[in-house]
Amino acid sequence: MIIWFFSFFNSKAALFISGRKQIFKQIAEKINPNDQNIWFHFASLGEFEQGRPVLEKIKQSHPDKKIIITFFSPSGYEIRKNYALADGIFYLPMDGRTNAKRFIELINPEMAIFTKYEFWYYYFKELKNNNIPLYVISGIFRKEQIFFKFYGNFYRKILKNVRHFFVQNNESLSLLKSIGLNNVTLSGDTRFDRVYQNSLSPKKLPLIELFCEDAPVMVCGSTWPDDEKLLSALPDKYPNWKFIIAPHEIDESHINDIEQIFPDAIRFSNLKIMADNINEIEPDAVYITQNKILIIDNIGMLSALYQYGQIAYIGGGFGAGIHNTLEAAAFGLPVIFGPKFNKFQEAKDLISINTAKSISSVNELIEAFEDFKSNDKASVAAKNYVIDKKGATDSILSNISF
Repeated sequence: MIIWFFSFFNSKAALFISGRKQIFKQIAEKINPNDQNIWFHFASLGEFEQGRPVLEKIKQSHPDKKIIITFFSPSGYEIRKNYALADGIFYLPMDGRTNAKRFIELINPEMAIFTKYEFWYYYFKELKNNNIPLYVISGIFRKEQIFFKFYGNFYRKILKNVRHFFVQNNESLSLLKSIGLNNVTLSGDTRFDRVYQNSLSPKKLPLIELFCEDAPVMVCGSTWPDDEKLLSALPDKYPNWKFIIAPHEIDESHINDIEQIFPDAIRFSNLKIMADNINEIEPDAVYITQNKILIIDNIGMLSALYQYGQIAYIGGGFGAGIHNTLEAAAFGLPVIFGPKFNKFQEAKDLISINTAKSISSVNELIEAFEDFKSNDKASVAAKNYVIDKKGATDSILSNISF
């Protein structure tokens, strides 16, 4: 009811509601329950990218399997609804006894794979009742979670429906064992596999190459207003550098706000219009490359942008928590982010090997920038960190029976 109310004012809430209309009809029309279906569920886009290496390895080694994907969030579904390797992509119907029973009957999966988190009572129970194995991959648990409280018995019951947990760290392993769950393997984080794969063959972006020319570049990914205000101090101080800002939210009001902070910036969409209106880009190359600040006003480019950078700034550290640092590290970029990073093990690891810095002020941002702008050791350490941590996908698949 709360989401329905906000759907009148919020575009994501509206998509959350509209995307689930006649959802069972959509599923019935597209999915054959007699096929060998494997169900992957992702909370949102980040979890999709995290679980993607496992999905793609399964499809590669078992091409006869049908892949069904569900998302809880519009930010995952709307961006990946046309993902080529899936045979059906849907919003997950809301958890409930009737919905779970009907959904499982319609897709009849031979197994279900959930990435990182999202624990749905009725879906998990229905899978267990039908003897369908449920796996949680790249799982991560913290002692503050309700599963580990004296009053968390109901929630612990949800976890008992899982056939096997593949977790990211020793803390998660110990916590699950402390509540009697021994069906746990320390496999690591599949995100390392994903970002490493992406770094080997990133999508080339000709307009970005033209913008960057031969200048050193700072890529600012998933930024929020507090991040952008701090970053505004850098362009004037470092006129030979170029800055690419890829905000987390790309609604028109936010893009306008960024343009107020960076009045000399140009939008990527404007570069694209220029390129589309001429047969060759070269005549306008001088104009394009004179711009020092580029605002990315679309979703989906960020993971490829890091290939053009020397330093990365990762947003979110002045809000709920930082976004993905590993995509940048995989390309050998030292990373800078705000103060709220303690829930992210990789951020702490990167700081410990001197390839990341947490900042809280303009002075600290400039100090970090100065340290990293010609620091080859930090670049090598970032890349090696990702290489050393990859391998979770093979560990998981070696423990799943098909």
